[in-house]
Amino acid sequence: MKQSSAHRTIDAIWRIESPKLIAGLTRMVRDVGLAEDLAQDALVIALEKWPISGIPDNPGAWLMTTAKRRAIDLLRRTKVRDRKYAEMAQNMDLYTEEDLNATLDGEIGDDLLRLIFMTCHPVLSQEARVALTLRLLCGLTTDEIARSFLAAEPTVAQRIVRAKKTLSAAKVPFEVPAGEALKERLTAVLEVMYLMFNEGYSATSGEDWIRPLLCREALRLGRVLAEIAPGEGEVHGLVALMEIQSSRFRTRIGAAGEPVLLMDQNRAQWDRLLIRRGLAALERSRKLGRPLGPYALQAAIAACHAEAPTAAETDWIRIAALYEALSRAAPSPIVELNRAVAVAMAFGPAFGLQIADELSGEPALKGYHLLPSVRGDLLVKLGRLEEARAEFERAASMTRNARERELLLNRAAECGTEAAE
Repeated sequence: MKQSSAHRTIDAIWRIESPKLIAGLTRMVRDVGLAEDLAQDALVIALEKWPISGIPDNPGAWLMTTAKRRAIDLLRRTKVRDRKYAEMAQNMDLYTEEDLNATLDGEIGDDLLRLIFMTCHPVLSQEARVALTLRLLCGLTTDEIARSFLAAEPTVAQRIVRAKKTLSAAKVPFEVPAGEALKERLTAVLEVMYLMFNEGYSATSGEDWIRPLLCREALRLGRVLAEIAPGEGEVHGLVALMEIQSSRFRTRIGAAGEPVLLMDQNRAQWDRLLIRRGLAALERSRKLGRPLGPYALQAAIAACHAEAPTAAETDWIRIAALYEALSRAAPSPIVELNRAVAVAMAFGPAFGLQIADELSGEPALKGYHLLPSVRGDLLVKLGRLEEARAEFERAASMTRNARERELLLNRAAECGTEAAE
């Protein structure tokens, strides 16, 4: 295997396996920072060996065994060797391939949920909780996380380092809490799952438009959480949103892996079972009798799309009204940008462009590629093709995702062709 090809394959494996690896190691060593370091050590060894020896049949098991051996070697060298090594000897027998298959397929799911709750402990700030969990659960780089937060990369990097040190110093337990302790972490946990799903639904960077495995893991964890906290409307709201959005996966990419936008998707291929599950979860949220929160409102928006037989039959007036409610419940520039799209569809592109133009000076959207992308789309509908082309080109220069960049450049080229005619 060529080294460049091997490294791309290893990177893909790492994105899939690293959350499970870190979660399992955290259960063993009870220190999330140390667990991530051990996992990274295993990755370095894989990068050295696999291009020569080939990818093992079970790369996750190989990485876990290697990381555990590194853990034992490290503990042998510490001052607390005797106490720690005795503790590890009781709980950390080296796995065989068969043992690891069972572990990774079974108990590891609970470990991932425990890891989310651990890193969402109130000892950390809300921003630190989310940044750290995106790093560990999604395998995002600090640059990718910074783009999700619309924040500076050095700020996010410092936040993550401090968060790991704080968790270690506070000896935060590796567990899913109960009662009030669960409720006080719920907001951060839901935000983490939401961002985890979004990263899978529309990847920040790389060659792939979507990362379905990441979405499926976020949805699975959301379903587990809904069983643990059945009286929390926003848990059901988030599950509803993820169920309905997941129904579109088969239609979000074309035969060559290119993105297919919502209005161009074949709705006959949307997964009706997932849509029914999502609508049922949304109804559970409504039946709790409290005002819909941000996730339930987004699920209601997704439901409008799911229930429309064709794109032309979409109830855009209702969607615009739901975005208005969402902007009051959870005001943000991104919500306003989405509202601009809904208003344009409901009442005409000029009204949507007015909202988008008002966001042009918003500092948080300075490097956000979807702002010029939305403006470009609205300008096309208004017949202002040269301006639209410039906006699509600007959006393409901002995105880190290769598939999205190609889509935006194609749209820019179409504008140039139509303008020339």
